[in-house]
Amino acid sequence: MKHAFLGKTGLKVSRLAFGTMTFGGDADLETSRALFYKCLDAGIDHFDTADVYNRGRSEEILGDLTQGLRDRLVLATKGYFPTGEGPNDRGSSRYHLVRTLEASLRRLKTDRVELFYLHRFDDATSLEESLRAIEHLVSRGMVLHPAVSNFAAWQIAKTLGVQALHDWSPVVAVQPMYNLVKRQAEVEIFPLAESEKLAVFPYSPLGGGLLSGKYGTLDRPSQARLVDWEMYRTRYGAPSNYEVAERFRTIADELGVHPVTLAVSWAMSHPAVTAPILGARSVEQLAPALAAADFEMSPELRARITELVPVPPSATDRNEEGLVRGPGAR
Repeated sequence: MKHAFLGKTGLKVSRLAFGTMTFGGDADLETSRALFYKCLDAGIDHFDTADVYNRGRSEEILGDLTQGLRDRLVLATKGYFPTGEGPNDRGSSRYHLVRTLEASLRRLKTDRVELFYLHRFDDATSLEESLRAIEHLVSRGMVLHPAVSNFAAWQIAKTLGVQALHDWSPVVAVQPMYNLVKRQAEVEIFPLAESEKLAVFPYSPLGGGLLSGKYGTLDRPSQARLVDWEMYRTRYGAPSNYEVAERFRTIADELGVHPVTLAVSWAMSHPAVTAPILGARSVEQLAPALAAADFEMSPELRARITELVPVPPSATDRNEEGLVRGPGAR
C-alpha cells in the first residue's frame, strides 16, 4: 500500500481509506471485525467514522477494534448532524461540538482523533464560533487537525481565512463527494485543495453502488442502496447515470477488470485526491475495492473513462479558458 502526506502536515496516510458507516448497521460485529482486519492486512491505516453512524455504534465497534493498535492508525470522526432530540443536539455550535466530540472519544476509547470534521456547513451558527470551538478542542489535545466535509469551495476558503485571521489551527483536509457521475468537486474544490495543499478524502467513489457493475439501463438489483434508500435514489436516479454505468461496465468487461476496482482507481487517480474512502457490507464486497491499490490507471484510460460524462462547466463558465492556447494562457 502506498502512502501520501496528509496535506501539508508531516503525517502520512494510506492511499486508500476505509469508512465505517456500515459498522453496527449493514455489517454486524463479526462482519465489522472481518472488514477491519482485511483493511489492515491490505495496508490501510486511515479509518473514518462519524458520531451519527448507526447512532454511535460505528464508533463503539471501531473503538473496540483499535485497542492495542491505536498508535498505528489515523482516525477521523465528525460532528454536526442530530445526535438526540434536544434543540442543541445538532449543528456546529460550540456547545454541541464540544459535547459530541467528548462522546465520540468515549465511544472510540481514545483520547484524541487525528481528524475532526465539521460534517456540514452550519448556516445558523457563526463560523467564528464553530472554529473557536475546534481550536479549543485542538488546544486540549482532543483533535490533532481540523477538517471539513460537504463544504463548498467558498465555505472552505472562508474557513481558512477566519482561521488565518485568528492564528488558529487550519483545516488540513476536505471530504467531498466524488465519483464518475458526480464530478462537481473538480470545478473548484480540487483546485482549491491543490492550491492550499489540503488533503482530499472523497467519499462515494462507487456512486452509491451505481458503478459496481450491478446497474445498467435495464438492470437493477432487488435490494441495494439505490433501490431501498430515497436519499441515494434522489442523488443518482437520473436515467443518464444508468446509461453511464452501463457504458462504464462495458469498459471494465473489455479490460477484464472488476468495475469496482476501476471506479475506485479512477477516483484515486485524480492528482488532488489523497485517498478515496471505501465502504463495504462484506469482505467479498470489499475485495475488488482494495484491488485498486495495485491497479495502474494510465492517463489514456482515465481520459477514456472520463469522456463517458460531460465535463462540468468551469467555475466562471468561460469554457474557452480550457483551451491549450486560450486567451488566458501565459
